[in-house]
Amino acid sequence: MKTSNHISRFFQITISFLVLFVLFVLVSFKDNGKLAAVNDKVQPTQETKGIIESVWHVKGIYPDGRLLNIIAVDAYGESYKVKALQKGDQRTLMSIKALVNDKIIPVKLLVNEGKQTLLVAIAKDSTVYQIKAVAPNGERLSVRGVLRSGNIIHIKVIAKNGEFYGLKAISPEGQLHDIKGVKTKKEDLEYTLFGANVYAHVKAIPQAAAADDNFLWHIVGVHPEGYFLEVKALDDKGNTFDVNAILDSDQRSLINIKAFKSDTEILPVKILSSIDNYKTVAAIGEKGAIYKLVAIDKNGDQLEVKGVREFENIIDIKVINKEGEFYGVKAVSQAGQMNDVKGMKMLNEPIEMKIDTVAIYAHVKAFQQVY
Repeated sequence: MKTSNHISRFFQITISFLVLFVLFVLVSFKDNGKLAAVNDKVQPTQETKGIIESVWHVKGIYPDGRLLNIIAVDAYGESYKVKALQKGDQRTLMSIKALVNDKIIPVKLLVNEGKQTLLVAIAKDSTVYQIKAVAPNGERLSVRGVLRSGNIIHIKVIAKNGEFYGLKAISPEGQLHDIKGVKTKKEDLEYTLFGANVYAHVKAIPQAAAADDNFLWHIVGVHPEGYFLEVKALDDKGNTFDVNAILDSDQRSLINIKAFKSDTEILPVKILSSIDNYKTVAAIGEKGAIYKLVAIDKNGDQLEVKGVREFENIIDIKVINKEGEFYGVKAVSQAGQMNDVKGMKMLNEPIEMKIDTVAIYAHVKAFQQVY
C-alpha cells in the first residue's frame, strides 16, 4: 500500500512539473518577438533587426538649459517614454520609438494640410499616440515638424508663446544627436503606415555644422595612401558621367547623390535590390537604364563601388580594389567639408521602391560624418 502511495505521489509531482514546464514554454512563446521596456533598458528579441547597443534619451532643450521630458500620450492622457535606439555600432541614423508597455512603436510625422506636421507614434492596431514635451510647470507642449530643408524636416517643441525649442537624442555617455524628419520623396505623402498617412520618417542623426555655399560636392573614393579616386557613373558603352552630391538647401545632414548624364538629365543614385552579398550602386536612367558607379584609380583602372555591409538601416558603401580591399566613399565640398556616402533604408522590406522596372534596395545619401 505504501509503495502504491509513493508511486501516486511521484506521478502527481511529475504531472505538476510538466504543467509548469508547459506554462513556461507558452509564456516564453507568447513573449517571443516582442521588446520589453524596463527601467529604460530595452531587451531585444527576435522582432529586432540587430542588437540594441544603447538606448538614448529623447529630450527638449529649454532656454535656461534644462531638459524637457518627451512622452507619447494616449487618448486617456496616459504617458509613455520615447527613446532613440542605437542598434549595433551605427549611430548615423537611429530610429525613434515610443515604449508602450511591452511594445515598441514607430514615431513619424503625419501629413497635414497646415504648415506644421504632427509628431506621433503609430501602433499596429492604428492607435495614434501624440508626442508631447513636459514643461517645467508640468504643461504638455506640442512637438511638431515646423520647416523643411531639402530632405530634412526640422522638429521643434513649441512653447505656449510660440517659441521653438530644440529636440535632441542624448546617449548615456552624453553624446548629442539632432532629431529630424527624413523624407525620401518630394510629395507630401511618404507612405501609409497602419492606416496613417506619413509625411516623414523620424530619426536621430549627427549634428551638422552649417553648410558652405558650394552647390555641388564631389563624390570620391579615399585611397589609404592619401589621394582621391574619382567616382563616375558608367553606361553599357563604357562612357562615364560625373557623380555629385547636390546641396539644394541650407542643411548638410542628408544630401542627395545624383549622376549628371547631361545638363538636363540628372539621374538618381540608388543601391539595387539583389541577393548578392555586395549590392550594386547605380544611377537609374530613362526606361530603367542602369549606370553602375565605378571609381577610377591613378592608373585609369575602374574599381567597383558596392554596398558591402548593413548595420540596421545603414549600408556601408565602399570602393573595392582588385585584392578585395575596401576604400571609403565621401562627398567633398570645394571648401573641404566632408560627408560619408552611405545607403539608407527606411522600410524593413527587401524592395524599398521601384524606379520604372528597377527594384531599389536602398537610397544613397551623403551623411554628416560620425566620430
